[in-house]
Amino acid sequence: MTDQILDAFIKNAINEDIGDGDHSSLSCIPASAIGKAQLLVKQDGVLAGIEIAKKIFTVIDPELRIEQFLFDGNDIHRGDRAFIVEGKIHSILQAERLVLNIMQRMSGIATTTKTYVDKLIGTKARVLDTRKTTPGLRFLEKLAVKIGGGENHRMGLYDMIMLKDNHIDFAGGIEPAIRKAREYLKKNDKDIKIEIEARNLNEVKEILKVGGVDRIMLDNFNYDDTREAVNLIDEKYEIESSGGITLETIRNYAICGVDFISVGALTHQIKSLDMSLKAI
Repeated sequence: MTDQILDAFIKNAINEDIGDGDHSSLSCIPASAIGKAQLLVKQDGVLAGIEIAKKIFTVIDPELRIEQFLFDGNDIHRGDRAFIVEGKIHSILQAERLVLNIMQRMSGIATTTKTYVDKLIGTKARVLDTRKTTPGLRFLEKLAVKIGGGENHRMGLYDMIMLKDNHIDFAGGIEPAIRKAREYLKKNDKDIKIEIEARNLNEVKEILKVGGVDRIMLDNFNYDDTREAVNLIDEKYEIESSGGITLETIRNYAICGVDFISVGALTHQIKSLDMSLKAI
């Protein structure tokens, strides 16, 4: 995430919310009035998004002052106070909803991610996110995954070649898909990894015969087939399990010996953590 991307996002979000003015505040609070507000945590979880919140306050009003008590990645509990912001009341109120929306969503993702990460303690497997993100918010949602202890898969279509079932079928099969991908990288002088999806053990064997990839994704494999695939691949390539893996099943897949487990639910089935920004 670059400062340029973050700045553009914040400015668009502010314009979306404020429009031609915060008429609620303008109508009843003097423009020069100074005040304080505190961000209160109302649910246990993992804090995420506080650095983004500080940036939002700065963009809206560089003269706002923030006293910070908690940090991204901290375990939080109901009643905790994350920060106090002080300055023009109009500025605080203009930032309020944007700050809360981002921190609540990011903290929800970080909290969910940590529950999955904790299930893998003692194994070598690592939790990955996916591209199942909210359009325009991917960089924030993937940042929240990292804050929660997970790892980012590819950010988009541009930083990894991922040959899924449709790519393989449209390309004419596993061998031509891999061959064409390698030719493409060489022709365009690009240095990115190639991952390919296997739908069954026969496809794993075919991929191993062709070679030329960096990671094999086992899609919707059961435990027995996952263990057999791990034995077949025998550390020649990275191995990723994917497809309908839940909090109840993730450890069983990790014990099979895979390197990564991707979980779309980290970003597309989350519940925001409850917080409030209250006047002092």
